[in-house]
Amino acid sequence: MYLVCVTGDPLSGEQRIAAYGLLKSAPEPCVDYGCVDDDPLQFCTAFAVTYRPLLLSAMPPDRNLFHPAAPTYNVMSHPFLSEDPGIRPRRPMLALVLGNTMLSTVPGISGAGPTPEKTLLTPVLDAELVTTGAITSIPARPNTPTGCPTPASITRSMMELTGLAPVLINAGLAHTPTVPCLDAYGSPGGDPRMEDAVPQAALLFERGEMIGRLLSQYSDLLMLGECVPGGTTTALCVLRALGYDASVSSAFIKNPLGLKDAVCRDVLARIDATGAREPLDILRAAGDPMMPVAAGIASAYSGEILFAGGTQMLAVAATLKALGKRVPHLATTVYVRDDPSAGFVRSVADVGTVAYFVDPNFAEIGHVGLARYCIGEVKEGMGAGGALTLAYLMGHEPEEITRKVFDFVRKYA
Repeated sequence: MYLVCVTGDPLSGEQRIAAYGLLKSAPEPCVDYGCVDDDPLQFCTAFAVTYRPLLLSAMPPDRNLFHPAAPTYNVMSHPFLSEDPGIRPRRPMLALVLGNTMLSTVPGISGAGPTPEKTLLTPVLDAELVTTGAITSIPARPNTPTGCPTPASITRSMMELTGLAPVLINAGLAHTPTVPCLDAYGSPGGDPRMEDAVPQAALLFERGEMIGRLLSQYSDLLMLGECVPGGTTTALCVLRALGYDASVSSAFIKNPLGLKDAVCRDVLARIDATGAREPLDILRAAGDPMMPVAAGIASAYSGEILFAGGTQMLAVAATLKALGKRVPHLATTVYVRDDPSAGFVRSVADVGTVAYFVDPNFAEIGHVGLARYCIGEVKEGMGAGGALTLAYLMGHEPEEITRKVFDFVRKYA
């Protein structure tokens, strides 16, 4: 099976789902829909039904059936993991650092909740789901408003598959957790446009180091992830304050880059005015409580460590590099990698680390909600990409992993 990508003006999310359905339902399918960028949907319909065989045939590089004027297209295989890290742990552990930033309550910043205010509750509900397998504290299902299963659903399915119990760490939550957590005794991050976002950043880093030494006693591989709604915006601020020409991803299909850039400009202006230059000073001014705690854990952990996540964990990696510490590799989903607005691969290279990309093949799984990941919704969160990677490193086959995700989320369809 092959994935065919045609670049050009993108379809809307709903058009992509419709195109996906057409390609899947057409007789004698010979192409897997991954990301088809096209003109109006009517043209896509005619193409999907009539011209599918030609898409896999050799075509001149300066034209194709969608665009007569020289877009690029690629035909790629579907490896489950872009590269094998070569780690086979005996005592693996998944740990997730939970926190809030008040930036998630800015309308349009975060898609990790049904309303901006309710994004503050998302880490607590995600922790409940990943730990217990259900959300019971409020009447809610682990789906986005469009029916896309949340990343916490994926992470929970991998906990069931591997038999691991996740370790949850409260870096600074707005609401009291409903499941047991290690507590760093932080506070929710403030709005960095107005004030220092994490006044206790240095102290939280030290407490993270204590937690890292503790976790070292119980594991030889730590997959460390996060859940911070609005955290891609704090990550953008931190990466740029550290000197990187970075962009970041989003849970939205359409990344609100204009809004994030506007916030970031205000934050960087305040940082320049205060003279913050040292890495922990930048986290104090512009970050969120997850960042110093995660950086401290990674700094002190004695075994193998991978960061489970995309741009938010990359900001932590960049902080560690600036501190002169070990810089972990990352494990995330292909949906982060393939987000053209994020420039994630370039940013990973700029930081000087490595990212492993897992492809759970949600385009083929037969679940319309999971298929939304393929059009850019959600993409990553709550350590989902790392959890999928960890299951693979523990010896589970890709088909087994994908089937477990499907079986778990089907309960909420």
